[in-house]
Amino acid sequence: VEGKELTAAQKKKLKKKQKEKEKKAAAAGGADETESTAAAAADEAAAAAAGGKKGKPVKESAAVRRMREQLEARQRAEEEARAAEEAARKAAEEEERRLEEEERRKAEEKERKKAAAKAKKEELKRQGKLLTGKAKAEAERLAAIRAKLLADAAEKGLSLDEAAAEDEEAEKKPKKVVYTSKKKGLQRKKSEASEVAAEDEQQQQLEQPAAAAPAAAPEPAAAEKPESEGLDDWEQAADSWEELDKEPEQPAAAAAAQAKEPVSSPKKAAAAAVEEEEEEEESSEEEEEDEDEESVSEEASSEEESSEEESSSYESSDEDEEDSDEERERRIEEAREKRLERLAKARESADKSVLRSPICCILGHVDVGKTKILDNIRRTNVQDGEAGGITQQIGATFVPADAIDKRTAPLRGNRPFDMKLPGLLVIDTPGHESFTNLRARGSGLCDIAVLIVDLMHGLEQQTIESINMLKMRKTPFIIALNKCDRLYGWKSVPDCPIRDAFKRQKDHVMKEFDDRSSQVFLQLNEQGLNVSLYWKNTDPRKYVNVVPTSAITGEGIPDLLQLMVKLTQSMMQDRLTLLSETQATVLEVKTMEGLGTTVDVVLVNGTLKEGDRIVVCGLGGPIVTRIKSLKTPQVLKEMRVKGQLVEHKEVRAAMGVKIVAPGLESAVAGTSLYVMGPDDDEEELKETVMEDMADIFSKVDKSGEGVCVQASTLGSLEALLTFLDSDDVQIPVSGINIGPIHKKDVLRANVMNEKGSKKYAVILAFDIPVSKEARELAVEYNVKIFTADIIYHLFDQFTAYMKQIKSQEQEAARLEAVFPCTLQILPQCVFNKKDPIVVGVDVVEGIAKVGTPLAVPTQAGIELGRIASLELNHKAVDVARAGQSVAMKIEAVTAEQQSRMYGRHFDHNDQLVSKISRESINALKAHFADEMTKDDWRLVVKLKKVWGVQ
Repeated sequence: VEGKELTAAQKKKLKKKQKEKEKKAAAAGGADETESTAAAAADEAAAAAAGGKKGKPVKESAAVRRMREQLEARQRAEEEARAAEEAARKAAEEEERRLEEEERRKAEEKERKKAAAKAKKEELKRQGKLLTGKAKAEAERLAAIRAKLLADAAEKGLSLDEAAAEDEEAEKKPKKVVYTSKKKGLQRKKSEASEVAAEDEQQQQLEQPAAAAPAAAPEPAAAEKPESEGLDDWEQAADSWEELDKEPEQPAAAAAAQAKEPVSSPKKAAAAAVEEEEEEEESSEEEEEDEDEESVSEEASSEEESSEEESSSYESSDEDEEDSDEERERRIEEAREKRLERLAKARESADKSVLRSPICCILGHVDVGKTKILDNIRRTNVQDGEAGGITQQIGATFVPADAIDKRTAPLRGNRPFDMKLPGLLVIDTPGHESFTNLRARGSGLCDIAVLIVDLMHGLEQQTIESINMLKMRKTPFIIALNKCDRLYGWKSVPDCPIRDAFKRQKDHVMKEFDDRSSQVFLQLNEQGLNVSLYWKNTDPRKYVNVVPTSAITGEGIPDLLQLMVKLTQSMMQDRLTLLSETQATVLEVKTMEGLGTTVDVVLVNGTLKEGDRIVVCGLGGPIVTRIKSLKTPQVLKEMRVKGQLVEHKEVRAAMGVKIVAPGLESAVAGTSLYVMGPDDDEEELKETVMEDMADIFSKVDKSGEGVCVQASTLGSLEALLTFLDSDDVQIPVSGINIGPIHKKDVLRANVMNEKGSKKYAVILAFDIPVSKEARELAVEYNVKIFTADIIYHLFDQFTAYMKQIKSQEQEAARLEAVFPCTLQILPQCVFNKKDPIVVGVDVVEGIAKVGTPLAVPTQAGIELGRIASLELNHKAVDVARAGQSVAMKIEAVTAEQQSRMYGRHFDHNDQLVSKISRESINALKAHFADEMTKDDWRLVVKLKKVWGVQ
């Protein structure tokens, strides 16, 4: 209809539609519908105006005009609302910027104050005048007390010359201050301060009266008395039960250095009180990191002051941390010097007539009768209870004096025996090659050793090793020539002295003994030892005593016991003097049913009491714990053997003791155990006890690739680690543990599978059980678990496994590894000229193996194929070495190789050479190095030039 005038019908229709829309809008009453209707009406009016013929406008109705006005009013209202909202937003942003600017200004001011405080503190620190809040509090309080005493003295007319001398002494006092441990407690500090005050008062009362006293003295005293009371009140407020665990930062002796500077005015006292509060918060926050910070904010009067105090506290903490390392080293060094000084004094003041039990160590090769001799002394049968009759752990047995007296009675003819020792502590040491650590630990402990030598076999490997170990440690020892009962025709007399037993033997028996003993003596002479039978020995200091014994029948055992007692109590009196200072060494760490983890300890000197605090070396760091109970085996029983243990409140040296205490799971055997006394510094003992730790960790491969090792005790674990680290084995260890194998141990070993080192996905378990879940998981993850009760069997299992793994790796690399060889064809032995080529050859150099690829370098390096088989003297072989003549079949691998023909492409004048490459050389080095000789490697170098291998 654009460009045409509306007809009457159209106009009528338009009006009708418009009225209907107005009715609908009124009925709905919605603003949106009214707006849309008005817009529609306006559009229609515009359309009507535009559609009028000859530009004649359509008259706007009243309803349309009213709706248009309403729409315009609403739009104006919305625009005004938006403008007001924008103005409010701008005002809010402006306010926010202002607050940020103010905060920034406050932060800058705070930083400035902080920098100024730090500079001041640095200056004080440089001058040596920096004190903590507690030290200042002590100084102020002591100054107030001194002022009061001076005032009292002036009132009584006493002289102040002594007070002046006292001040000079106080000035010198800080020069003698030593840095002690922070862990002394608030109560100790307060008691020291009260002692200082009491001494001051006592000295003032002892002063002589003077003719004239200064009149000015009472005035400062009067001025400072209320201040002193205020400080006491503040101290009482700080002495609540919550503050008792907080520790002073410096000893009270340092505070006395400032005692000569009394507070001069109440204003200064108030400032000092505020400083004290801030410093109290500093030390609290530094010493107890997990303390709630509410106590800090309670002292502040505003939020800004609180933040300033906190920042000051952090600053103080940083400053103290800088000093802590130097202070700690100095404190530890001084504590160590004091401890060694106490030990030296204890040695000097010890009663020489009171002796401890000597520690005797039994050494020797496997199966020479070490444990059997000890069994005979104890009248027990420990060895039959051990796996294979081989001692697996160090055991300690206490033999009391009355038992020794009873066993040696036949030797003395019932004459009295002047025995000053309370008994003997005997340590049975394993003789395994891999148990060097345990033997070294045992001989390091012992005062006297018994070296067992087999009369039938003479010196053996471990016997020589034991001799060298005893020489190195300069340990006195006796040689027991065991197994006399094995002499042909020996007549046994149980428990008889050896000389009486010899008198009952026939001449041929004694002749055999003389022959065999002279051979053993010669072997001992070769080791640099002068030896003699003990009843023929004129100088025990130059000649080693030899006692013939029989562990089975007991002959010679009385001689051995009496000789040990006589030598120790006559020649080692100073060493065996009982000291008050405790010395102990951990032998084994064990888990016992009903007791948890316990440690077997050899108490060398001093006493152990129930409730003592002890420091032990642990795998994860030093262990500080308290003794829960002390247990010893029954008399003449061994510590390793299960049985009824006797409980003690106190144990005297020397004794094998089982200590039950919490937290001993990771204790390390072979390290020292220290008892913490009242004068000992905990940090110093912790550092001292961890010095023995480096050895065990050096045996664990830090790269994380290696087998996992688990054992029942740490001693056995050390032995396993020593074996794996030996030159012949060189097996890396990635993890160590003690106790039964669980699923977590299998998962740890499975890491080697994930890294691609399948041969190291192994757990070596010595004398421990494996849980059912762990075994099932090991099968699932292809982790090998080797268990054994005898350490030799465990080594055999793992060695066999390594051979199996090596053979598998060699089989996998056999095609890739090419052995070097040079072959000369025998012209009269050409059996087949074309695929397969069968010829007779001489092996000129190297190794000809089945599977080796051959080529002819003189004929442009043409390849013939691989060696399919070899025959030597009509018998199939896999390898032919230089100098041998063999028949050889060469099979082609590719179509080109199938076309090669003897006589056309090569003949007997051409040498056949193995086709090597860089990959084949690497495979030889990795898997077949033990099969290669030096000549073979020289041939490899020559062939590298022939084939241009880099």
